[in-house]
Amino acid sequence: MRKTKGPTLKNPAISICLTLLTTALATPCVFAQEPVLGDLLTTSPRVVFLGDSITYSGGYVARLDTWLEMQNLDQKPELLNLGLPSETVSGLSEKGHAGGRFPRPDLAERLARVLQKTEPDLIIACYGINCGIYQDFDEQRFQKYQQGIQNLVTRAKACDAQLILLTPPTFDDQRSQRDFSYDAVMTQYAEWLVKQGHKNGWRVIDLHTPMLKELESIRQQTPPGTMQPDAVHPNARGHQVLAEILIEQFQQEVPEETLDPPTGLLSLVQQRQDVLRDAWLKHTGHTRPGLRQGSSLEEAAKKADVLSQQITDSLPQKSP
Repeated sequence: MRKTKGPTLKNPAISICLTLLTTALATPCVFAQEPVLGDLLTTSPRVVFLGDSITYSGGYVARLDTWLEMQNLDQKPELLNLGLPSETVSGLSEKGHAGGRFPRPDLAERLARVLQKTEPDLIIACYGINCGIYQDFDEQRFQKYQQGIQNLVTRAKACDAQLILLTPPTFDDQRSQRDFSYDAVMTQYAEWLVKQGHKNGWRVIDLHTPMLKELESIRQQTPPGTMQPDAVHPNARGHQVLAEILIEQFQQEVPEETLDPPTGLLSLVQQRQDVLRDAWLKHTGHTRPGLRQGSSLEEAAKKADVLSQQITDSLPQKSP
């Protein structure tokens, strides 16, 4: 396991929660969760994100990465996105998933390879939205989700990596015609994970509760507004909200003021994230068909270096 000295903030006062959020059109929201993670992110040289298509799309990861770029760090953490569309931790898949073309991937199938090859210092994992299989609550499915989370906790501990578990995000029931509330199912999953965090000392960030509050606020402002047009996948505003929730958990104080990043910075960071994501998914392997083919790690690193220089050139000049 590679362990090096982590980065530190030269000037914590410049850590501004909403620096990275270029797409915000509404008034930025500040969530009331108590920050509990301090400098865990900035002292972890390599951070690996695991999750399903919400993570794979990379919006909230890129925003978090952009925020880090805006900080005056001695050494910025490396954020690797290894989210995989359709994936679960439960190992379950509904009949006829993807038109019968393939079952949902199971994190357990690739987890050992991912941990061995990426050597993470910190893992941030978000699962659950697929684990309920978009059906009404079922105790056996719920237990499979619980077992999958426990397996992830055990594997992370075995490889000496810190782990942050994210609760399932919201499911926008108003965007899906069902005779039951799937968001109510996700509420049960989220509540269990939060309780297990308190009981077992797991690091858990609740995405579901503040997302639901923000969704209600959006609907009051512009009914019938949403952050998830297809009920599942967050739009730009939704990813912004996810990033805000995470950033607040890594800050002891959240300044009220905002600082917009230079034009194009978020786009450059997203491009770098995508190049590295595709290469690492190819390198670690998976069973999910239909994804864009990544390049080799060596080729991806070269492309990422070029983008990193462009990102550096886009950053405001630091005071001497």
